[in-house]
Amino acid sequence: MKPKKGFWKLAGLFSALSVFFLSGCSELAVLNPQGPVAKEQADLIVWSLWMMAIVVVVVFAIFAYVLIKFRERPDNMDYEPPEQEGNLKMEIIWTAFPIIILILLAIPTVKSIYALEEPPKNEQTKIEEPLTIHVTSANWKWIFSYPEENIETVNYVNIPEDRPVRFELTSQGSMNSFWVPELGGQKYSMNNMAMDLYLQADNPGSYIGRSANFSGEHFTDMEFEVLAQTHEDYEEWVDEVKATAKPLTEEKYDEIIEPGVVGRMTFNGTHLEWVNHAKDAYIPGKVDERGMNMGHGNHNHGSDDSKKESDESHDEHEGHDEHEGH
Repeated sequence: MKPKKGFWKLAGLFSALSVFFLSGCSELAVLNPQGPVAKEQADLIVWSLWMMAIVVVVVFAIFAYVLIKFRERPDNMDYEPPEQEGNLKMEIIWTAFPIIILILLAIPTVKSIYALEEPPKNEQTKIEEPLTIHVTSANWKWIFSYPEENIETVNYVNIPEDRPVRFELTSQGSMNSFWVPELGGQKYSMNNMAMDLYLQADNPGSYIGRSANFSGEHFTDMEFEVLAQTHEDYEEWVDEVKATAKPLTEEKYDEIIEPGVVGRMTFNGTHLEWVNHAKDAYIPGKVDERGMNMGHGNHNHGSDDSKKESDESHDEHEGHDEHEGH
């Protein structure tokens, strides 16, 4: 009995779709790494795909073999297979095979997880100290603060090539996910928490970042550009911002973090001067309640003096209210 034509049509369609999807993988940003972090993760993805492909090929080969060899034919219509108690050799094989696959997946995965929690090592420029950029997600925009340069940008971030960058992620409101596919994997940003993400661009270029976590109506508009520049161009950009950008005020910052979609912005100064969402409570329009350490982050970026001054100011305000009440 020959297999029906429908079977071969279905098999042909499956093969054609497989070729189509696999040929498109070269266009995926995650498989176009432009830095050491993305390269490590892309290699892990490819390795995992090979392991999964082996499993799929073996399973489908056994399936096809059994389907063809033991199919019903005119000469075996009354055949009854004998009962079998088990096959020790086969049981060992189908138990050992998944264990081997899991080991081959687990070892490189665990190594990569621990390696990517450290700054990428750069053997060419010997620059080991990463550039720190604070990233704050808000509905629905990204805010980038450069504490070393004392400048701040909205919906775009410039970085020097071949230098590790430590992005310290937090959120002004709802949880979000910071993702630049060509430079590395995503990591969550959460209010009152600080999450470190190390990335590096090997070459100058423009890379698109986006939110990878649903956060409301306009989360699809939460895209930003990462512009990797030569060290000379980066320093020139920093000098230009310091010379031409307007200063960031608390009132302007309150306006920026209001829910909505905004364009690119550039400022002198950062909001870290009065609030760090990784550890501070911040209520727009209520100055007296800002800067109070209400968070659970592990990073301490505020000074004890500033906290003391905030507490004293709050106590004076309460005393003033009591005086007015009398």
